[in-house]
Amino acid sequence: MAEERANAELEQAERLKSEMLTGPMSLEVLRQQGLIYGGLILIGVYMVEPFLTAPSLDASATISVLAFAVAIPLLAALVMVNRQEAFRGRRTPSVMVTISQAVAQSAAFVGIVAGFWHITWIAGVTFLATGLVAVGVHSAGFWRLEQTQAQGPGS
Repeated sequence: MAEERANAELEQAERLKSEMLTGPMSLEVLRQQGLIYGGLILIGVYMVEPFLTAPSLDASATISVLAFAVAIPLLAALVMVNRQEAFRGRRTPSVMVTISQAVAQSAAFVGIVAGFWHITWIAGVTFLATGLVAVGVHSAGFWRLEQTQAQGPGS
């Protein structure tokens, strides 16, 4: 019984992965990614701006600036890739793009946490914790929606 359920979930995960690359879900994924990339660029610009005129930076401010120095160019490149993907109606299978997504989003997250930490460490810890919870909420919500969609209405 457990093995059958595991196999069914594996098949569903494979189907979702395929749909996310080329299927009907692809355009929605592209819209969400474009929103994420643009939002992270905007947050990065706003968070780094006060540090531009600071005479010196403490450790958390330096980490924030360095993290956004990595994230912003990658996010800008991903915005351009995202537009091309939307134009073509499918996602790229490029490993370099996948790695860049992980690096850019992780660096932006580190930059935001460090920026809040610079203000007060409790804000940094709070953002870190709620950010991780938010990833879980999004994943659980996404998975549950797709699971109930696959089962059909009324399931």
